[in-house]
Amino acid sequence: MSPSVTTAKTPAGGPPERSALDKVMSGIERAGNKLPHPVLLFLGLFLIIGTVSTVFAATGTTVTVPGEDETLAVKGLFTGEGVRWLLENFIPNFTGFPSLGTVLLMMAAVGVAEKTGLLETAVRASIARAPRRLLPYLVAFVACQAHLMSDVAILVIPPLAALAFKNAGRNPIAGLIGGFACTCAGYAAGFSIGALDALYTGITHQAAAVVPGGESAPTHILINYFYTAAASCVLALIGGFLISRVLEPRLPQPDPAAESEAEAEAEAVGESGAEAGATADAATARPSVTVTARQRTGLLRSGLAVLLYAAVVVTCWLLPGSPLRGEGGALVPSPVLDGIVPLLFVAFVLAGVVYGRTVGTLTRAEDAPRMMAESITGMSGYIVLILVISQVIGVFDWSNVGTLLAVNGANLLESAGLTGFTGLVLFVLLVCVLNLFVTSGSALWSLVAPVFVPAFLLLGMEPAVTQAAFRIGDSATQMITPLNPYVFLMLTILRRYEPSAQLGTVLSRLSVFVIPFLIAWLAVLGLFYGLGLPLGPGADIHR
Repeated sequence: MSPSVTTAKTPAGGPPERSALDKVMSGIERAGNKLPHPVLLFLGLFLIIGTVSTVFAATGTTVTVPGEDETLAVKGLFTGEGVRWLLENFIPNFTGFPSLGTVLLMMAAVGVAEKTGLLETAVRASIARAPRRLLPYLVAFVACQAHLMSDVAILVIPPLAALAFKNAGRNPIAGLIGGFACTCAGYAAGFSIGALDALYTGITHQAAAVVPGGESAPTHILINYFYTAAASCVLALIGGFLISRVLEPRLPQPDPAAESEAEAEAEAVGESGAEAGATADAATARPSVTVTARQRTGLLRSGLAVLLYAAVVVTCWLLPGSPLRGEGGALVPSPVLDGIVPLLFVAFVLAGVVYGRTVGTLTRAEDAPRMMAESITGMSGYIVLILVISQVIGVFDWSNVGTLLAVNGANLLESAGLTGFTGLVLFVLLVCVLNLFVTSGSALWSLVAPVFVPAFLLLGMEPAVTQAAFRIGDSATQMITPLNPYVFLMLTILRRYEPSAQLGTVLSRLSVFVIPFLIAWLAVLGLFYGLGLPLGPGADIHR
């Protein structure tokens, strides 16, 4: 029997009786829908900070950072000095925001790899011939590495996972639900580097600068790399186990009358960006997750090109006296880490161009810049959001309100004895709750980073560990909030396999992943914290 939560008719034939889960999720949805657009939310926050800073300035409020001799006075935004500062710094706040250029550069590069079909073909190739018993684990691992594809991963991986399960003689519903859960949970994890990493670290850098000395803390794009790579492996093992041993045995068999339509739907979703006709059998028109010989050649050539490129970079980095080494010949920090984004840009573009030329999705020289432009065009909403966020964080920094909140927050945590890992766990739980209502990762991190990054800095923790803790909360509950539009996409696809499915059906099945994934994330962070392991190159936990 299915563990799904569905509605049932009352004995009198009245309206469907709603389950407790449906009522809770509906309440979350109603509350979340009352929140304004993120731009309006941060505009309101800007006005609040401006007003608070002006009141504090008028009352002569000051703050002293522990370990510093200088006492800082809170400055008011709605004063002559504040208005003058805002006019002079409005554009520099925006154009100088660290993640703006980095994110756009990464999106342009990943766009070439995506639009030539490279990324999707890599996903297909990784699961096409997986053994039946290992298929859940492989789907989970691939899903946990897919955040470099951005939201495209959520559109591609779950439908393809459903097809792979069907072809292997397994329940396609398990592939669909499990693929979605692992893609959401692994969105902030993985060995891959994408625009999300650039976005997070840019906000982290700005938030760290709120307190004196924070601007010198490591905030490059790889500060969580060791942690996210390790976590993705653990999440994949747990995800595969949950799909195979917990979810699949309790699922109903798909409706045979609707199954062929579901496969067609999944194949249509999965073929975006791929070579036309590459994944269908011409004689039977049956959907497939196989990869053509031409696509395999493209993958091989692009992989060899990237390996050769990486070998050249690493060799130049390791050579004694190389200009790519840091001060005193150090490998960390060094220009390679500081310039990792342009190095990744070249790698993605090189891979995409080689693949596209091989399979025929890139035939002219102008195709690559066109693909970059199309990818950046899709970031227009992000650019508008950063315009407002940059002003909010700028005011936080300039007015010293951020420093005041950070010092008081650190004192509160210290007085409550929450100065170590326990404090990080409570922060994770707070983000888990907020993530049910503010589903934009950039908006939520921009909301909490200016307070918690400097607060934990004052408690002796580097920004890298605060960002790592945020990643946990940002991914753990993303899959079960009804404010996530992709939840309804999964419901739409699921109904083609199971026409009676309701929203509660999807959420109840996804809920089995939340607690295990949250515990796994925290366990890996606890291991790094307890052993004092760096979270990324040059990014320690403690100052």
